Amino acid sequence: MSCAVAVANSPVFSPSRVSLFCKTSSSSSSGSTDVSSSSRSPFRVRVQKSSPSGLGFGFFKGEVVESSSSLSSPINSSSSSSAVLKRKRPMRIDIPVAPLNFTEGAVKVPGVKEVEVEREGFSVYCKKGRREAMEDRYSAVVDLQGDPKQAFFGVFDGHGGAKAAEFASENLVKNIKSEVEARGEEYIIDAIKHGYLTTDSQFLKEDIRGGTCCVSALLGNGNLVVSNAGDCRAVMSRGGIAEALTSDHRPSREDEKVRIENLGGYVDCCRGVWRLQGSLAVSRGLGDRHLKQWVIAEPETKVLRIESDCEFLVLASDGLWDKVTNQEAIDLARPLCVNGVKPTLLTACKRLVELAVSRGSCDDISVMVIPLGNFI
Repeated sequence: MSCAVAVANSPVFSPSRVSLFCKTSSSSSSGSTDVSSSSRSPFRVRVQKSSPSGLGFGFFKGEVVESSSSLSSPINSSSSSSAVLKRKRPMRIDIPVAPLNFTEGAVKVPGVKEVEVEREGFSVYCKKGRREAMEDRYSAVVDLQGDPKQAFFGVFDGHGGAKAAEFASENLVKNIKSEVEARGEEYIIDAIKHGYLTTDSQFLKEDIRGGTCCVSALLGNGNLVVSNAGDCRAVMSRGGIAEALTSDHRPSREDEKVRIENLGGYVDCCRGVWRLQGSLAVSRGLGDRHLKQWVIAEPETKVLRIESDCEFLVLASDGLWDKVTNQEAIDLARPLCVNGVKPTLLTACKRLVELAVSRGSCDDISVMVIPLGNFI
């Protein structure tokens, strides 16, 4: 899993290397923003021109895109000639074995152990686990239509390498954009569903191994639309009470188990973890070509109105939720997110990660905190 964040004064990341946002809107005056980047920047700047749309949400007319998808670096490979054998040997037989872990094929990024970003409208902190390279990614699109009350956020937990998470962080928002513009706000759930499915189909055509879990939040016009595929989770603080907005897709979930078995698959317990086909510990996500018959990319989506008691939203990978309960996360983050002179969202993200690590989490951990009062 892997994600991107820029920490002030960090020797690896600095705000000057973070992608900036562009506003283009017919309803508001356009402003110019200087973009400063370097070849070492883990962020990729993507500025999209405005496109006409009559949607009530007003999404995607002009946006600033910040993505953590550029963490990967190319890996050089060398070929060696095989020695000539003087005597015949039996032909090698390759027997496919479903992996129990996903360390092979991970994109190696030497030295990158944590990334962080702090913005007025959100903060993210990601910490690498015991894998050789971070496989989490995130994306943030703010100031949609030049309106600070409209935004898109996502956290992507890769497995079998970071490629699927990278692809989703770059393309999911674009595909949801296209679907929302084509279908209209009244069909937002269907639009997001097809945005996920299109991203999955596009990634499968790349013929790259691996997959990713996803959780996304689309905010606009006072509405919050949360979707997930896999075990990344969204939890909201409503007056200090934790409210889970998503349900994890795991093979142990009864409806998921029935769906898998009806499709000819099986679910069993391997080393204390329920897995699909003895391999994958999630039942939905993008990618996973070898298990695509059972691992579907269709998300579950929830739409709700942002009320005055909707304080903040936490999007995080399972590296957090496997060790920290929903209410514990809200209790720890809330003093830093509300009722303060100046909310310290990044500190809240870091403390949540630190708590999970102190309880033995060895996984990559990505935490994003979004104050919802900004979007009412």
